[in-house]
Amino acid sequence: MNQSQVLPIGSSTGLKMLTEEQRVLNRSKRGWVWNQMFVLEEFSGPEPILVGRLHTDLDPGSSKIKYILSGDGAGTIFVINDKTGDIHAMKRLDREEKAEYTLTAQAVDRDTNKPLEPPSEFIIKVQDINDNAPEFVDGPYHATVPEMSVVGTFVTKVTATDADDPVYGNSAKLVYSILEGQPYFSIEPHTAIIKTALPNMDREAKEEYFVVIQAKDMGGHMGGLSGTTTVTITLTDVNDNPPKFAQSLYHFSVMEDVALGEPIGRVKANDLDIGENAKSSYDIIEGDGMDIFEITTDAQTQDGIIRVRKPLDFETKKSYTLKIEAANVHIDPRFLSGGPFKDTATVKIVVEDADEPPVFSSPTYLLEVHENAAINSVIGQVTAHDPDVSSSPIRFSIDRHTDLERQFNINAEDGKITLATPLDRETNMWHNITIVATETSYAVEIESPRSSWSAGNHSQVSRVPVAIKVLDVNDNAPEFASEHEAFLCENGKPGQVIQIVSAIDKDDPKNGHYFLYSLLPEMVNNPNFTIKKNEDNTLSILAKHSGFSRQKQEVYLLPIIISDSGNPPMSSTSTLTIRVCGCSSDGIVQSCNAEAYVLPIGLSMGALIAILACIILLLVIVVLFVTLRRHKNEPLIIKDDEDVRENIIRYDDEGGGEEDTEAFDIATLQNPDGINGFLPRKDIKPDLQFMPRQGLAPVPNGVDVDEFINVRLHEADNDPTAPPYDSIQIYGYEGRGSAAGSLSSLESSTSDSDQNFDYLSEWGPRFKRLGELYSVGESDKET
Repeated sequence: MNQSQVLPIGSSTGLKMLTEEQRVLNRSKRGWVWNQMFVLEEFSGPEPILVGRLHTDLDPGSSKIKYILSGDGAGTIFVINDKTGDIHAMKRLDREEKAEYTLTAQAVDRDTNKPLEPPSEFIIKVQDINDNAPEFVDGPYHATVPEMSVVGTFVTKVTATDADDPVYGNSAKLVYSILEGQPYFSIEPHTAIIKTALPNMDREAKEEYFVVIQAKDMGGHMGGLSGTTTVTITLTDVNDNPPKFAQSLYHFSVMEDVALGEPIGRVKANDLDIGENAKSSYDIIEGDGMDIFEITTDAQTQDGIIRVRKPLDFETKKSYTLKIEAANVHIDPRFLSGGPFKDTATVKIVVEDADEPPVFSSPTYLLEVHENAAINSVIGQVTAHDPDVSSSPIRFSIDRHTDLERQFNINAEDGKITLATPLDRETNMWHNITIVATETSYAVEIESPRSSWSAGNHSQVSRVPVAIKVLDVNDNAPEFASEHEAFLCENGKPGQVIQIVSAIDKDDPKNGHYFLYSLLPEMVNNPNFTIKKNEDNTLSILAKHSGFSRQKQEVYLLPIIISDSGNPPMSSTSTLTIRVCGCSSDGIVQSCNAEAYVLPIGLSMGALIAILACIILLLVIVVLFVTLRRHKNEPLIIKDDEDVRENIIRYDDEGGGEEDTEAFDIATLQNPDGINGFLPRKDIKPDLQFMPRQGLAPVPNGVDVDEFINVRLHEADNDPTAPPYDSIQIYGYEGRGSAAGSLSSLESSTSDSDQNFDYLSEWGPRFKRLGELYSVGESDKET
């Protein structure tokens, strides 16, 4: 294509310039005929590049037509010659920045600027050149592939991009190749898939590979641009290696007194694999100590730890030989053909002698001794020996914390236990003590030719429990199980069982207790009572006759001899008290005292209690009835129908406030005469029953108030039963030497008529008015 393009405009033959009126009436035919224009990117020169030319068939060659260009880059990137229609590119263009521009062209009249034709759009495309190299945006890459993979195993895929036009030419056609990494890996030229190229690549030989990949455009031909990236490929581990012991023979030594479960040594089977593929388990498969030792796996280090399962004894066995095996936990079947994934080794363990504590011949001892054993008599013996080769002497002792009363001693050399204090089976049947055995060394003193014992290693000490059972001997006489007191009815019958008694014995014979009962020799022919032995080892007391009387004899004493069946037998005498009592016809004891005869014979104790309870209940009912009646007759409030004017109290003087309160001492109202005397209660209804007052007739409206008050006051003075009894606050004492005397009318012995109120005028203006009121009242009465 030429650097410039001419876009001719075709029209009808003989088309002439039309007048303005004809243009309006007739639709003009569009004259633009054009194709796309192209401009080469990255083109630069001394002058602007000609892109193309616009031309209309309406142009007669004169300068009447003017070309106008608008749109993307018009006037800046693209400039048009308004006379010739030539379009020039003023700047260097880059297709990767903008691939095409859309412009609008129009032909107008140069003089009037009126459009000769409608505007039309056209496109200027920037033509691509190979000016961009391929790029790997996501690089560098990392990939993994299992070791020992077959040829052609997929590893990863890389991708490169080219900014050139992929549809125009070969500027964006890429081809991939490996620059570094052969012969281990290969890449497909067009898909960029990387694969393994060698078999049996071993991670243990080489774990990581560095591969360089190239992408070249122009289809890989000469002159194309290229870009590279790196791919780091790591071989992942598979279990293709068995465990292997570092040495075939291991030697360990251990003290014979090592604690159970304590580790005595470690072995290690190395595995070239890593992670789960390197985990191994250890086992003892052969040897003379399979039941003595065990081996476990350390999860952190994968070591085999050998531990002691059972106690070791240097004197019994001094060495052991074990065969151990290490095997992989996780096995890959693909590599089983290479051999077993396990290994074996030999372990030799030498037991070293340790200074062990003494060993008793028995873990526990049980001794028996009779409670009457003599002091210093031998009751038993303990033995112990030193298990070490040196066989040091042993000394015995008693842990006195287990024998606080020091009842036993032990011979320090031969372990014989002797009795130190007397025993009593009935007090303590079992004694549990602890014997201590201590190793000692036999040293020779320089000053004396005689040898002496010196304290040995006190840390080598053994202890053994000794249980001592005290055997019974017949050293306790039987006696009554409890203090019996028998009761004999006066109306009893001959042969009647009065009481059944039992005996106890603190001793514990092997064949059980068997008691013999008898009366004293002088009581064998007792005229009143006899005894009978029962099969259950108890004794029955029987009466020989009837007709016992309390008045004749109230109490009988019957001595009884009780013997056991021991060897020699033991016996004791116990006295049974038999009391004569009065009984009912059913044989129930009622009274055992002689004074009981004065009581009514036909009245039992239960009947007396019932009668007494009834009397108390009646008394309580009477008291409650009287109390309720009394409360009911004591009204404490003023009835509603009474004249309220009796209770109105008016104060014209409101007091002097705080000054008045501080100036008056309330203690002056106390009655000194009543300190040691008795003051009557004011809240008790008087005992005097006053005749009820007659109902008053309705008071006419014109009645004298003073007269009404005086009448009511007179009735209140003479009616002690009028309620309320305690609502009127009075003072029994108003002070010694008072000129006014008592102002109360409740306890006054005189009536209103005997009083003279003229002296009230002398008290001041406040009491003068009160005196006039009372004086008027008195004058009215006289009138």
